[in-house]
Amino acid sequence: MEDKDVQNIIKKEEERQKGTLNMIPSENHTSSAVREVLSSVLGDKYAEGYPQKRYYGGNKYIDELEELCRERAKNLFGVPYVNVQGYSGSPANHAVYFALLEPGDKVMGMSLLSGGHLTHGWKVNFSGKYYESVFYGVDKDTELIDYEEVRKTALKEKPKMIICGATSYPRLIDFKRFREIADEVGAYLCADISHIAGLVVSGVHPDPTPYAHVVTTTTHKTLRGPRGAIIMVTHSGVEKDKNMGEKIDKAVFPGLQGGPHENSIAAIAVCLREATDPSFIDYGKQVVSNCRVFAEEIKKSGFRVVSGGTDNHLLLVDLQGREGIDAQSALEDAGIMVNKNTIPFDENPPFNPSGIRLGTPALTSRGMKEGEMKEIAFLVSQTLMQHDLAPQTYKRVEEICEKFPII
Repeated sequence: MEDKDVQNIIKKEEERQKGTLNMIPSENHTSSAVREVLSSVLGDKYAEGYPQKRYYGGNKYIDELEELCRERAKNLFGVPYVNVQGYSGSPANHAVYFALLEPGDKVMGMSLLSGGHLTHGWKVNFSGKYYESVFYGVDKDTELIDYEEVRKTALKEKPKMIICGATSYPRLIDFKRFREIADEVGAYLCADISHIAGLVVSGVHPDPTPYAHVVTTTTHKTLRGPRGAIIMVTHSGVEKDKNMGEKIDKAVFPGLQGGPHENSIAAIAVCLREATDPSFIDYGKQVVSNCRVFAEEIKKSGFRVVSGGTDNHLLLVDLQGREGIDAQSALEDAGIMVNKNTIPFDENPPFNPSGIRLGTPALTSRGMKEGEMKEIAFLVSQTLMQHDLAPQTYKRVEEICEKFPII
């Protein structure tokens, strides 16, 4: 029997997505093929364990599915080992800690206030509660990672693992430099590419796999798949510890979770196949081009863009005295979805920071290009400067959305 209450909420959310511009960098629009397998009978199956070593019967085809997904991930990223059972990015990072470290070991990651992630050692997260955390950030003048300062901190602190990767850093990451630093102090190097995985496989962002020992990523965001995660051990990781893959597997199950979500794993397999299509390379290039154009246009309106621009799918706008929570609300009233975000050396609290974070993955998935970015940048800046123009802006947003429907 249809649940009309739930269906009504889904319908309203569907209409909201269709009629608004999504500029939240961590969100995207999946294909109908991805959504189809997410709602399949695979969601009914329990499959604790790994292929050919399950604790439940009836997993003949589940084993086939999971092996297919793992092979696609290994081929796409060029790595010898993957685990595709992680529920999402944070549990995947937790599994790496659990596999390679002991409680109290020292971990060095990018500060949350400079663009890092909660799981890179922040004090309220498991990574900051159960492990000793030290941080690197960005240079105050350039707002870029200062790799020599990273090196000095690593030499002083001697972390057992260094994490590189970010959630709100708009520039390229020098994985080779991070590896050199990790080697100098004898640390594991973990690259968290959750935000940029789609850009990596598109060739528009440097690839961490020749340098990091272990790589984690979510499968949504720029990879344009379902909510899930992949943990990869690289050839360098195998050289450092031949049992690293086995340790990762044991950390995921039975260490941190029970039965994997096989419907999500199937959807990951679909998105990995989609990422091998030549059109996905074009998509990645367009995401970056769109973001750069948007950044330049918003600067023309008088707003300061953190680090002066962007090399990837996102940018941070310094609101210069305006409050992020008000800006996010005003833009939502105008039909433009962003998220409030701290900027480097922000004096305001995280819930009401001095900036907003915007990105182009979802707009690019709808087929928008540089011309649309110029207009949307104007609409954003107009709304930020004069909140009462939001209803008027919303009308134009609806027109743009009709021209570029979600496919």
